[in-house]
Amino acid sequence: MRAVRAPGRAARREWGPLCSAVRARLAARGPRAVPLTLASVALTALLQVVQNRPRGYGPVQTLGAVRADDPLGVALLRTPLSLFVPALDLPVWGALVQMLVVFGAAEICLGRWRTLLIAYAATLAGTLYARIGIAAGPEAFLGLPASDARLVDTGPSAAVVALAVCVCCAYGARFTGALVIAAMVAEAVFEDNLAGREHLAAVAVALLLCTSRALRGRQGLEGGRGDRSGAPPIRS
Repeated sequence: MRAVRAPGRAARREWGPLCSAVRARLAARGPRAVPLTLASVALTALLQVVQNRPRGYGPVQTLGAVRADDPLGVALLRTPLSLFVPALDLPVWGALVQMLVVFGAAEICLGRWRTLLIAYAATLAGTLYARIGIAAGPEAFLGLPASDARLVDTGPSAAVVALAVCVCCAYGARFTGALVIAAMVAEAVFEDNLAGREHLAAVAVALLLCTSRALRGRQGLEGGRGDRSGAPPIRS
């Protein structure tokens, strides 16, 4: 019986706080709790429909398709929309489900603007890494071949990876976070392509943001302890 209960206790420790936060917010507000997520899913689905139409492919590519051989200014202008342009060689339903689950959990647990910031930072990191990796060449550590400069680099996958890691860090789901990171490392090792490398860049951004937040929290805690060691704080 103890052997049966142990996995349940471990699962509650791992996902209990996260699931409770998501469930409570959805119960209280319903779809209004995740407007950013619903808008992102709708925009991604719309762009998928448009880019698969004869007259829609060109405009979507012009506005949201990023390649490493594009001028940097053009790539930076296209990067925000590129997050929502599904990759043509992957099933769109997978991207939509990932966005609904991960973006939704992040919007509830991290806040709307933080979610958007992390998603954009991860996507931008992938865009910039591609240029650096191609400039370094395939002989360099984490370098990329010149042929990757012509690959269309779009989709929400880097944002999903970064948000998943940040949510796990914020809610103490260490095993799940480590599993996500290990999966991205394995992808980069066994499927050595641009997408896999960009997912590693997204992980690096997420860990940097988590570390920065943890350090700020620790400094705040130490400051609070300093206040308590002297006169009591003034309350309004």
